[in-house]
Order: sequence, then C-alpha cells, then structure tokens
Amino acid sequence: MTTILSWNVNGIRAIQKKGFSAWLGAQAPDILCVQETKASADQLDAELTSPPGYTAIWAAAERKGYSGVAAFVRAAPLAVEVLGVPEFDVEGRTLILHYPDLTVVNCYFPNSQEEGARLAYKVAFCAAVLGKCDELVAAGKDLVLCGDYNIAHLPIDLANPKANVHNPGYLPEERAWMDGFLGAGYVDTFRLFCAAPQQYTWWSYRFHAREKNIGWRIDYHCVNERLRRRVCASTIMAEVMGSDHCPVRIVLD
Repeated sequence: MTTILSWNVNGIRAIQKKGFSAWLGAQAPDILCVQETKASADQLDAELTSPPGYTAIWAAAERKGYSGVAAFVRAAPLAVEVLGVPEFDVEGRTLILHYPDLTVVNCYFPNSQEEGARLAYKVAFCAAVLGKCDELVAAGKDLVLCGDYNIAHLPIDLANPKANVHNPGYLPEERAWMDGFLGAGYVDTFRLFCAAPQQYTWWSYRFHAREKNIGWRIDYHCVNERLRRRVCASTIMAEVMGSDHCPVRIVLD
C-alpha cells in the first residue's frame, strides 16, 4: 500500500510551531505533499529540511514568504521536475515526483482573487497542468494530481454555493475547468467513496466557520482513469488542526 497525504499548511514555519513534525511522524505516510509553504529550504532548520525517515524536496517562490510547495518522501523519486512554465515556476506552484509505477504531481493552484483579478493567470495555470498531466498519461504514466486546487467544483462542495457564484474559487470559469479536467479522463477520488454533502477541506478563519462547518472542498487527490482501480481509500482528515485547510489522504494498492 502507498499512502499519500496532501495539506495546504498556510506557512510551514507557522505549522512547525504547532507540532507538525510529531504529526508527520505519527501519520508516517509514504509521501506528504504540502502547499503554501511560504519559505525556502535555506530559511528552515533541520527539523523540516531533514525530518527523521524522510527526504524533503522544495519548490519555493522567488518572492519571499509567498506560495511554494514541498514534499516529504520516504523513498527518493527517480526524478523530480517542476511544471516547466517560467511564469508559474517563479511562484513555486508545482513539484512532480517520478516513481517507477507512479507520478505524483503536487500543485498549489493560484487564487483567482476578488473580482477575478488573477483569473486569467489561474486559467492559464490550470490549462498548463492539464497539458502536463495529459503528456504524462500519454507517455504511459499513472499519476496522482494532489494539492490545493482553489476550486470548489459542484454546489455540494461548499456550504453556500448560491452566495459564492461570483467569488474566487467558485467562478464559472474555474468550475468549467474542473468539468473539462474530469471529462478528459481524470477522477475525483474522494467522490468514489463519499457522496455526502458537508465534506470540506478549507474554512475561513472568520465567523467561527470551522466550528460551524461552513467550508469549501478545494483540496483533492485526482488520478488518471487507469489508476482508479488501485485507489483503496480517499478521505478528508477534518480533525487535523493547525491550518485553515485540513489534510486529505489517498491510499493506493
């Protein structure tokens, strides 16, 4: 079995102070992908750069304290790459880990921002990610695309869909991309196991939203169709605190 966790930590240094290393040791996943690290490796201590039993791999943004992704892996990948598009790679948004029987794509999708200020950038990033996934699948790879997509796909995926139709993360263009992505042969693994509403991965820090479970499901593990048969579990770890997001988990046989 292979267990992959994904978590937008909203600052790796902030979550370090909340017991991140102990949590990682207790969970002991094969791979942990994190997003919004807001740090580069040279800003961190050994607890994060060399955690016991893991190799840490970083893709930081050029801008300090912004964006960034990382992966903590038990087994070193055969190769590591970024998306290969400079306008996205400068923001540290993608890490691609190649293993013999699996490719893990760790992404922190942009926020389209108020009034769609970065919607064009978001849509271009989404297109580039789909293009990369299609390229990998065409080359015979099976893949997991995990991370913070910053998109709630369907009305069931957020607490107040009607009130958020014009808000970032639920814009028509974003939801249309998810339609197209899943229609292109990819699978939202969580919905293979759970069709229930009120299943969220992000809650605003305002208005006691998490206590009231007024949230959004915007963190995913999606796989190519061929990999679907290997998915044994896909869950939301809503009990894990420390960020405005909670981790999500997938288990592959």
